[in-house]
Amino acid sequence: MGKAEKTLLFTLEPHPLQQKLCDQLGLEPGHLELRRFPDGESYIRITTPVNGAHCIVLADLSRPDSKYLAHVFLFETLRELGAKSVGLVAPYLCYMRQDRRFVDGEAVTSRLFARSLSSHIDWLVTVDPHLHRYQSLDEIYRIPTKVVQGAPALAGWLQGQDNVLLVGPDAESEQWVSSIAQASGHPYIIGAKQRLGDRRVEVTLPDISRYRGWKAVIIDDVISSGRTIGECVKALKAQGADTIVCAAVHGIFAEASDTYLLGTGLKALITTNTIPHITNEIDVSALLTSPIRDFLNQAEGAHQ
Repeated sequence: MGKAEKTLLFTLEPHPLQQKLCDQLGLEPGHLELRRFPDGESYIRITTPVNGAHCIVLADLSRPDSKYLAHVFLFETLRELGAKSVGLVAPYLCYMRQDRRFVDGEAVTSRLFARSLSSHIDWLVTVDPHLHRYQSLDEIYRIPTKVVQGAPALAGWLQGQDNVLLVGPDAESEQWVSSIAQASGHPYIIGAKQRLGDRRVEVTLPDISRYRGWKAVIIDDVISSGRTIGECVKALKAQGADTIVCAAVHGIFAEASDTYLLGTGLKALITTNTIPHITNEIDVSALLTSPIRDFLNQAEGAHQ
């Protein structure tokens, strides 16, 4: 392959952020072929010249077990074909849940995944990873990383809406919801969650009678099973809330939980475009451009 001059953006499957990042950063879309052999093995062929180019991979890493190996093949093939650098934009970063050995013999998959991923790429940009017991990604990743906060995108979406009460479903959400409330100028309340099992939770809320007739907007960072949100909707309805909306950064929607949530009486279910889904209404591309540009500048400086 010949020498490439532009920074290239590759993705293994269509992503709503692809064209936006190309437009905002002046990137050139990279082209490839991806298919499966009859036995399920991946076939990848990169058809855009990459020799001498800085390459970025934009990856949807939700439900990663069926996707990760193909991404490894992409990272390594880009290197073999002469890419100057290979960076990863993973708006949703998987395998952050298991951050300790809760029971003897368990795999601490957050560390194992971070070790593996770090060996294939030069830098990582992500949005609101689940940093529960870790203070930062630097504790487990061996490459430079940048965490982008999704709160400003949600706050921007909320600005200009009147008579809105923000609702955090549990204590873990308070710091996050309070920052969005401050930025958007809306009041907020925080619920108390009691976990009764893997799929059973109970949410109680403070009195909201002073906000009667207002729109309640439940705010969360990740929606997976949706049970906590569903119970929050139930608690709001019990206090007479009529218009209830849920907005989240990452919509994983495991086990068709989007259908379940809309069946609880939500007026709308809204997510950012970190994970492709019909609910994508809030764009985070503008939040990603600065850290990506910084990493590209550093990579170019390292090769001069």
